Amino acid sequence: MNILDPQGPIAAAERTILIDSIGIMLAIVLPTIAAILAFAFWFRHSNSRARYLPDWAYSGRLELVVWSIPALTVILLGGVAWIGSHQLDPAQPVQGTGPGITVQVVSLDWKWLFIYPDQRVAGVNTLTVPVGAPLHLQLTSASVMNAFFIPQLGSMIYTMNGMVTRLELRADEVGDYQGLSSHFSGDGFPDMLFDVHVVPQLQFDDWASRTVRSDQALNQESYTRLLKQSVPKDKPVYRLDDPELFQAISTQKIAPGPGPEQEPSPLSRLSANLPEPICEGTHVR
Repeated sequence: MNILDPQGPIAAAERTILIDSIGIMLAIVLPTIAAILAFAFWFRHSNSRARYLPDWAYSGRLELVVWSIPALTVILLGGVAWIGSHQLDPAQPVQGTGPGITVQVVSLDWKWLFIYPDQRVAGVNTLTVPVGAPLHLQLTSASVMNAFFIPQLGSMIYTMNGMVTRLELRADEVGDYQGLSSHFSGDGFPDMLFDVHVVPQLQFDDWASRTVRSDQALNQESYTRLLKQSVPKDKPVYRLDDPELFQAISTQKIAPGPGPEQEPSPLSRLSANLPEPICEGTHVR
């Protein structure tokens, strides 16, 4: 999950913004550190050549330097971030080779469901995509808010209950990568990881054709079982029996997950064990 080892154009552009931003900030941080050391050395007690000016109060030239350098740095840094963030709009289409792949992503407690409506297949905690193809991701949450992130492909984006966010990506190198949830969502959050397999187009087509003949079907009944809170030990794949499943999830026609169960506080447990007070016929002064 090395963000400095991008495997797609979005991640590569984000790395460029990150490195440029660090370079711009170092342009003021390093001289400031050097000035601190130089001032401390020059104005040491044993240096008789250092000028002592107890009545000095103001210098217009010094003020110009002190304020102009940070202002120019902020303007430059803000410009890089502003332009770069607009160029990398998550919903902006990414050019690629071959037909685009639509993937509908659902964040559950504590797993990821990937639905391929065109291929009529689905999988849990495994995202398989063809190399070089534009990836059209539609994302929602079936529980609390979460965040979808593949560091080597770029663009972390939130998944929220009752709405759909969009993300356009592309993977340029065949290989296996790691995706994760980057937003705390409960006890199973540390294990909410998923594998990303970037394969050649023919291998992707073969995978889809084999998966569509799977004995396991994804429909409202099997989805209801997935909705329960759990960290799955395996990564099952399904044939998609209900092509409108994602629409039903995102519009909440299927009720969202129950969320974490709230444990009673120690005080409430203590009060629950106390005997009922006897007040009838009793007067307290």
